[in-house]
Amino acid sequence: MVAEAEAAIAAHFGLAHAVGVGSGTEALWLSLMALDLPAQSRIAVPALSFFATAEAVLLAGHQPVFVDVLPDRPLMDPTQVPSDVAAVVLVHLFGMRCPTPAVDVPIVSDAAQCAGWGHGAPQGVLSSLSLYPSKTLGVAGDGGVVLTDDDWLAEKVRRIGTHGAARRDLHVELGTTSRLDAVQAAVALALLPHVPAWVERRRSIADAYDAVVQGLPRDPADPVHQYVFLTDDRDALRQRLDAAGIDNGVYYSHPMDIQPTLTDQPIGAVASRCPNAGRYCERALSVPVHEGLTDDDVARVLEVLA
Repeated sequence: MVAEAEAAIAAHFGLAHAVGVGSGTEALWLSLMALDLPAQSRIAVPALSFFATAEAVLLAGHQPVFVDVLPDRPLMDPTQVPSDVAAVVLVHLFGMRCPTPAVDVPIVSDAAQCAGWGHGAPQGVLSSLSLYPSKTLGVAGDGGVVLTDDDWLAEKVRRIGTHGAARRDLHVELGTTSRLDAVQAAVALALLPHVPAWVERRRSIADAYDAVVQGLPRDPADPVHQYVFLTDDRDALRQRLDAAGIDNGVYYSHPMDIQPTLTDQPIGAVASRCPNAGRYCERALSVPVHEGLTDDDVARVLEVLA
């Protein structure tokens, strides 16, 4: 069952290999471990992402180098990637394709939110996918996938995820336990054929919202994992959405470079070095865009946003 799900997910993304692992975080962590970089290598990551992006770099024994985002989108600005980094993690946040920097180092794509996108295979030598239930392709618990066209890297990731074992009782490198279990693989296999229709529904809902508010710039091929827009009246608008019983959220409240675990300071005590990311965090707001919304649900959201 797991092998069948891996093959189907690899085909969905147009890549040769999909290695099932325990979560999206572990997919990124194992991808970085598979690169065999020197300890404490500097790895470029965007200032805006779920913290697991930076966490995976740290777990792999490296240093995250936070790069500011573009002025109009929460995606890494490729012109600001330092020349001395050993690798780059591109985060295709909300399924928006991140531009690729002109650097001659390995690129790993954090494609956690990219199921159903129409851009072809993600950039880089390895890509990590999350199967967490909130994702467009979400299973019934935790799960993740590492994607690659490289036979050797695929085998290395699989080996790291089984305690570094080349075969039973022969452990050739340090590893861990990280596997996609058969139950979650079966769920993914059953849901995968529905992803194209779900993505089209998300896009149509986003188009309806765009008629009322200005969503983030997106490509028609983006799957719209989250619908995010910028507003100068966020607190008041959140109060109206709450009063109407409409879920809403902020993705994300702070740039990653000022998280307390990195600064040893309370949140807000240290200023971010990434001004575009800081301005985005002050204005970003998200409303529901998932495929389970009915037309009446969408109309209720539009009524509050108008």
